[in-house]
Amino acid sequence: MSINWVMISPDTNPPFTPLPGEKLIHTTPKRVQLSIESPKNYPGKQQTPYSLTEKSGQVFLTNTRVLYLPEKPTATFQSFACPILNLHDSRITMPWFGANGWQALVQPVPSGGIPIPSTGVLELNLKFNDNGAFDFHSHYEKMRERLQQAVETQRANGGVSASSSAINGGVDVSTVPLEDLPAYSEESDGPLIAPTAMAIAQSPVSQQRDSGVQMGNVNASEEEAARPTPRATDNALNPPDEPPPGYEEAQMATLNDEAEWAAERDRRTT
Repeated sequence: MSINWVMISPDTNPPFTPLPGEKLIHTTPKRVQLSIESPKNYPGKQQTPYSLTEKSGQVFLTNTRVLYLPEKPTATFQSFACPILNLHDSRITMPWFGANGWQALVQPVPSGGIPIPSTGVLELNLKFNDNGAFDFHSHYEKMRERLQQAVETQRANGGVSASSSAINGGVDVSTVPLEDLPAYSEESDGPLIAPTAMAIAQSPVSQQRDSGVQMGNVNASEEEAARPTPRATDNALNPPDEPPPGYEEAQMATLNDEAEWAAERDRRTT
């Protein structure tokens, strides 16, 4: 993060000189309010207070950094710039009254015009008086994710050390893709499922019968041969060869019960 380090060029679009390989990604509406100050929560209260405010300006998001140019620059404040990967814990703020805002923790860079606090971070607040907070946050998150992936890939290949303090991890921004990948669409010149046996060409006998040609020449044996042969299935049930277990005992018990009931009936009738 730095103050008054942006090379201003009011007659160009965008109104600043980009860095090598830097490309403009998004421009917010005007009337954006800027506030940079020490964190209000602990341990921010223990450090030397710092505060910088600007009532109106415009934010520019590039593939390298976030820039803020005030509407009316002064001798003490002409520009603000911060590398994307030096911003942390960003979020949108939606107060009950007033315009939506955007908040993040800022990690100052050495010799950037802002004293480095003991906690290492300051609090950045942007208030979008003419809307645009959600669009800015969406573009910022996409660009930051791509930069972070590029840093991790380069670090895995041994190109960047884990303790590197270079801007945006020292990654070559020209190799970072700026456009979204095309949407996936499945294309095929042929069917995805192999044809089944039912889709195979009919036999000559079936073709002749269906077309009505040479029906008289087809004898009974050819018709029988053309018919599918039934096959035994696994679900076919065969009768058992032996009675189930305990069948004879159950039969004897039933006969004994019937004999006892018959004897009891005869006794009562006599």
